[in-house]
Amino acid sequence: MEGYDVIGDIHGSATKLEVLLNKLDYELDEVTDAYRHPQRTVIFVGDLIDRGREQLRVLEIAKAMADAGTAQLVMGNHEFNAIAYATEWPARSGKFLRPRTEKNDHQHHAFLEQVTGPRYAQYISWFRSLPLWLELDGLRVVHACWHQPSMDIVTTALGGNRFTSDDQLARASDPNDPLFTAVEVLLKGPEVSLVDHGQPAYLDKDGVARERARIRWWAADATTLRDVAMLDRTFTTADGSAYPDLPHLPVRAESRSYVYDGDVPVLFGHYWRTGTPAHLEDWTARTACLDFSAVRDGDLTAYRWSGEPELREENFVQ
Repeated sequence: MEGYDVIGDIHGSATKLEVLLNKLDYELDEVTDAYRHPQRTVIFVGDLIDRGREQLRVLEIAKAMADAGTAQLVMGNHEFNAIAYATEWPARSGKFLRPRTEKNDHQHHAFLEQVTGPRYAQYISWFRSLPLWLELDGLRVVHACWHQPSMDIVTTALGGNRFTSDDQLARASDPNDPLFTAVEVLLKGPEVSLVDHGQPAYLDKDGVARERARIRWWAADATTLRDVAMLDRTFTTADGSAYPDLPHLPVRAESRSYVYDGDVPVLFGHYWRTGTPAHLEDWTARTACLDFSAVRDGDLTAYRWSGEPELREENFVQ
């Protein structure tokens, strides 16, 4: 094998996925119905589902490739949420690990509408088999954040990096369990409290009020709140006014503890970047985000990795 083509968050954008696979020189095998490259393998960073209009086709493509050995995957937070939404706990209680609230129903509606009948159970079962990260020879892949202490907690609790029981899923859905926090870091990324630093809450892209912001854990030189916290320019305060620029306040050591300092490159998704990959903002020599908002008019993005110890701008493909 020559290398890996790591593809960012798809969110039901099947047309863009097939265009990108063609651009990467993958061809559809009529026997297996799987896209194939003679020398390379795809890795999906998770979040295949929710939001988009072509979710079933995305799942058909990804699963056919996984079954044929032409792709690997890691679990995204949307796959985890789908599993929790479908898992009754305790058994036959009528309650589910992800509560069926109006907000959760809305976020998951498109998937439930498009993936129905026996296929629903089939894909939920498949999601449950996905690893939370991949440690390959010279490359690491995770959905949101590579954080060894969180991975150690997961490994101890699960006996590896995959869920194998409803009890494990229940623990990962319980905010009082350390496994919950560890899985949150890996699948959603670490966060910093804005209100603890005297800053107001904000409304995110879905209009949900939040007091915590995601941490730019790949920014090794970030030391202040403005440098560390990720806030989209479209976010507003609760009254609808533009969210103010964050101050250059020093952040607590805990927030800095998530910074990646490993030598092995890490590829990830999750963070709704826009445009083209910008050095230091979206990628460094050792880290790269591949989520460029494909389902919101952005480009589905891949990184073609062929063994290089430092990531290179020319290897991004959109």
